[in-house]
Amino acid sequence: MNIQETYTTLGLSDSEYDRILELMGRAPNYLELSLFSVMWSEHCSYKNSRPLLKRFPNRGPRVLQGPGENAGVVKVGSGWALVFKMESHNHPSAVEPYEGAATSVGGIIRDVLAMGARPVALLNSLRFGPLEDERNRYLFREVVRGIAGYGNAIGVPTVGGEVEFAPAYSGNPLVNAMCIGLVRDHVFVRARAVGEGNLVVLFGAKTGRDGIHGATFASDELTEESEEKRPNVQVGDPFAGKMLVECSLSLLEKNLLVSLQDLGAAGITSSASEMAAKGGFGIEINVEKVPLRERGMEPWEIVISESQERMLAIVEPEKAEEVLRVAERFELAAAVIGRVAGHEDLRILHGGEVVGSVPAPHLADAPVYEREVVPPVYLEEVRKLNPENFPALQDYNATLLRMLSHPNLCSRRSVYEQYDHQVGTNTVVLPGADAAVMRIKGTTLGFAAVTDCRGRYCYLDPKAGGAAAIAEAYRNLSCTGAEPVAVTDCLNFGSPEKREGYYQLAACIEGMAEACEALGTPVVSGNVSLYNETEEGPVYPTPSVGMVGIFEDIRKRATPAIKREGDALVLVGGFRPVLDGSEYLEIMHGRVAGAPPAPDLISEKAVSDTVRCTISAGIVDTAHDLSGGGLSLALAEMALMGSIGAEVWLLPGGRQDVVLFGEVGGCVLLAVHEEKLEELEDLLEGVHYVGIGHTGGEKLSLSGLVDLELTELLEAYEQDLFERHAPEGGQLG
Repeated sequence: MNIQETYTTLGLSDSEYDRILELMGRAPNYLELSLFSVMWSEHCSYKNSRPLLKRFPNRGPRVLQGPGENAGVVKVGSGWALVFKMESHNHPSAVEPYEGAATSVGGIIRDVLAMGARPVALLNSLRFGPLEDERNRYLFREVVRGIAGYGNAIGVPTVGGEVEFAPAYSGNPLVNAMCIGLVRDHVFVRARAVGEGNLVVLFGAKTGRDGIHGATFASDELTEESEEKRPNVQVGDPFAGKMLVECSLSLLEKNLLVSLQDLGAAGITSSASEMAAKGGFGIEINVEKVPLRERGMEPWEIVISESQERMLAIVEPEKAEEVLRVAERFELAAAVIGRVAGHEDLRILHGGEVVGSVPAPHLADAPVYEREVVPPVYLEEVRKLNPENFPALQDYNATLLRMLSHPNLCSRRSVYEQYDHQVGTNTVVLPGADAAVMRIKGTTLGFAAVTDCRGRYCYLDPKAGGAAAIAEAYRNLSCTGAEPVAVTDCLNFGSPEKREGYYQLAACIEGMAEACEALGTPVVSGNVSLYNETEEGPVYPTPSVGMVGIFEDIRKRATPAIKREGDALVLVGGFRPVLDGSEYLEIMHGRVAGAPPAPDLISEKAVSDTVRCTISAGIVDTAHDLSGGGLSLALAEMALMGSIGAEVWLLPGGRQDVVLFGEVGGCVLLAVHEEKLEELEDLLEGVHYVGIGHTGGEKLSLSGLVDLELTELLEAYEQDLFERHAPEGGQLG
């Protein structure tokens, strides 16, 4: 293989190889070229997204650490802080779904752990192709099994998430994992190599060949040959992961570590070079000291292996023996594998000789690609929609039941019941609500967390869709009573080298940034996953948003479930539903089309902030936002969650199918005791609201259009997603 074939195989372009020659002043050897290959991959370097990511606001009154470290950190109160981040494992999950999903959980846990925090909650955001397809059903089943298998065994509760299905995700599922950790706000850790002569200690599982060039694989489009890349998928061990968590926290509690970094994409190479670059020092690694589980591994394999459950620590020499003893007590392999040096190089030693040496700043200095942002031609066609072309709806009962049973709208119980969501006994609002709610023991404090994104909206209008994802997360947290404070994200897009993909990425980021600025929710961490394409085309632009909110008093919270008979139903917000981009349009008419309106961010904030005030004042304990499926779906969900019916006698004017099934942002449904209506109206002054009905009975009755028993609704809603398949000779509705 000639040199061009070598660097091309490693994922480097001609211009990138030329830049390496310029930086090094010589031709790199294979090991050095491998270092550049993984560190300059899209997965590690963000070379197509870095300029765009600068648009995100990342400062705020609660922000203690923004982007640039393993995870973001926000202040809670009483000396506590939350550490959180979201990441993707899309390509690995496409070819090895169980291990791909399992290691996504393990990897995001270690990101939070590397900040010195105890992981306390997991969430996810998942996308798959339609369940009629056998391969999609397999991917869906195994991904959920992988998340459950790792999260349940490691002892961190999976408390929330979302899953959607669309043809655009066939063959390229999206598997995004979010972790939240708890730490004292003055003791979180930063990953920097400092102190010449300090030692580098590797501890955790032994190193093998799994995951070699996994970062490069994650930066390629998926093709029929991708199945051959199963060795690029890491293999996780949740029991070793649990020991790693406890060992790391013990070492930090004993003040034995200078700094700590997890080993994820690019393994030792990434961790060591990033710590060196941030600290302004060099690191020398002796690969013969690395504990191995396979014989005959070459130096380049050792340093880029992505074997799981490993951490890298900088340790003062006099504390090294104690660090090794603590690791041994937790039955983990541990060894001093290098030292911090006065130069700025990442040097790899083998047999007493330097077999590779690259200045760490060069590895961190990947080329940046800024491209022209040009709207793609498809937008002109897909945004054309005239609702008047659709016939009037004849059977509202049948339509609501069909909507409720659709995989995008039905109950997710069959998914979240596979997860242990109560381990640790801190989960106070279980999965199925607008957001998960957790307590902080020994205090009145708590936090809420949610993941949100509407890929279909982002496809039809990337900027508006990006803003809508932030707004929906803000609204969902507010419906629990939590104050939204900060965002993490996982930006899942197709190839940035294509006009369509780069426009979607840039426009979604712009929309998200505008929403974050308007709502006061800075982005403190995140991940970018590009090249999510198959030979059939790219996925929908899917900027998954993870948002956290804070409770000063967790006792004052709300859920969507109707609590009492006789409560007044109040619709808060400017109710202007449309069919554009709605679930109704796709389910009932087979269309993904239209121009979903951009969220009114001023109104969004006013409505959500007002709803939070009603909850904290103890007036409201039932709140639910309007989202997929519109007003009718929201009412049905509230009734089913509380096992109490509802009667709505007032529906706004206009086409009633649009009123009941059209979608709108910025609206929340409240159920409030009649005796508290006057207090509620005082707090709602300044925002639009209207009473539309009351709770009670065992039916859902909507202005004479819908009249269904709760038992009928429940039968439609409680679908087992894992049992769904296309009926013989037909398709799923």
